[in-house]
Amino acid sequence: MAIKRALVSVYHKEGIVDFVKELVSMGVEVISTGGTKKLLQENGIEVISISEVTNFPEIMDGRVKTLHPAIHSGLLAVRDNKEHMETLSDLGITPIDLVVVNLYPFKETITKKTVTFEDAIENIDIGGPTMLRSAAKNHQDVTVVVDPNDYQTVVNQLSSDGDVDHKTRKQLAAKVFRHTAAYDALVSSYLTEQAGETDPESLTFTYEKQQSLRYGENPHQQATFYKQPLGTEVSIARVKQLHGKELSYNNIKDADAAVHIVREFNEPCAVAVKHMNPCGVGVGDTINEAFKRAYEADSTSIFGGIVALNREVDRELAIQLNEIFLEIVIAPRFTDDALEILTQKKNIRLLTLNVRAEAKAEKQLTSVKGGLLIQDEDTGSLDKEQTTIPTKREPTEEEWNDLQLAWKVVKHVKSNAIVLAKDNMTIGIGAGQMNRVGAAKIALEQAGEETHGSALASDAFFPMADTVEVAAKAGVTTIIQPGGSIRDEESIQKADEYGIAMVFTGMRHFKH
Repeated sequence: MAIKRALVSVYHKEGIVDFVKELVSMGVEVISTGGTKKLLQENGIEVISISEVTNFPEIMDGRVKTLHPAIHSGLLAVRDNKEHMETLSDLGITPIDLVVVNLYPFKETITKKTVTFEDAIENIDIGGPTMLRSAAKNHQDVTVVVDPNDYQTVVNQLSSDGDVDHKTRKQLAAKVFRHTAAYDALVSSYLTEQAGETDPESLTFTYEKQQSLRYGENPHQQATFYKQPLGTEVSIARVKQLHGKELSYNNIKDADAAVHIVREFNEPCAVAVKHMNPCGVGVGDTINEAFKRAYEADSTSIFGGIVALNREVDRELAIQLNEIFLEIVIAPRFTDDALEILTQKKNIRLLTLNVRAEAKAEKQLTSVKGGLLIQDEDTGSLDKEQTTIPTKREPTEEEWNDLQLAWKVVKHVKSNAIVLAKDNMTIGIGAGQMNRVGAAKIALEQAGEETHGSALASDAFFPMADTVEVAAKAGVTTIIQPGGSIRDEESIQKADEYGIAMVFTGMRHFKH
């Protein structure tokens, strides 16, 4: 069944003239509309106007032109159905065998800073998706193309076989429904937000393929990386890779965790991450000083880890980084000298991302078997004015600095979580334990003698005083925690017994 008549109406016109010329050279009759029709005619291509097919003018500024039985009957008629074909014949309707359509730029429109609600609404395509869906539904008889990348495939098959095979038509139809579903998802998300709906009865998300991955968390698991079409620019999905192997599934998750942590800090900061938990965080007057502290925080665990930095990497820092086996280094920029040093290692991944750029909070999505959890991103931060100090002693200014660093980090550590900080760096991190005192013991053991005079942060309240006691005996002098336990008084008394200054934030940072 050769293609005899095509309907061509595209917003994105790249490649369309050459494609249609190929169709015409093979005897295909072309119907077109508006700007597409004008472009084709300017290039010497004979086309039939939609109005000639429908015997009805384009009206309402082009809002209504293809929404007509003469078009959709030609698309939806099943060629092997005698009744369908007799109806077309009786009504004088010619079947349409090929549809080439792409849609108004809704995504591009709503990303403009100056966009008005009226502009957005006007760029919701109605006729285009309707034609695409009609053609895709009847793909057993109709070829439908929504992606210019598929033009050559269609031309090749028409040239060699005189038609497009059923397998290809099915693949093209599936792409159409993915495309229209993604388009509708963007429209519904935009209107939901504009209407102020925060807890709608149903949610539809769309993502665009970023890359195929070699495998997932383990080699026997298949994986793919997708990005949000309107997601924040401060995202691993938006990094520029300058050097190294392709990112893996685990690389992406670890790098995402590192970026979230380093964004907590305005001063020069270096973060080292292993298995989505920080193993060392340091701040300083310079980024070199910050990295030195992050490295010294846990010089063992950083091996094979990921480092995120919020300042440019220069030659001096590159020399330090080059001495360690690292999977990834993320920074806003690398100097030419730094790149010359770091690219000597074939596999290290060097990524640039402006981690200090402003980014709006996004909803956090977590899949569960057969479902999806959605919540606000944890953007809570420490406000000293909102804290309370229930103990007899208040923190010194130096202790406050350590407490604030520990609190920023503990927010990003898997619960139950304990973080120890001292002198602008983490010195011990206990992550993902089933009880809080267990997490504390891990952090304290890692810190060793450095615990004397350190600050301890807990992501949730102490259910009993045991964590305070083990911390005090190890030399911790100040603690920051949410408070709110029915047994808070026991922890307060224990802190007073050892002269510890304890701060209640009133805010929990569970991270499961």
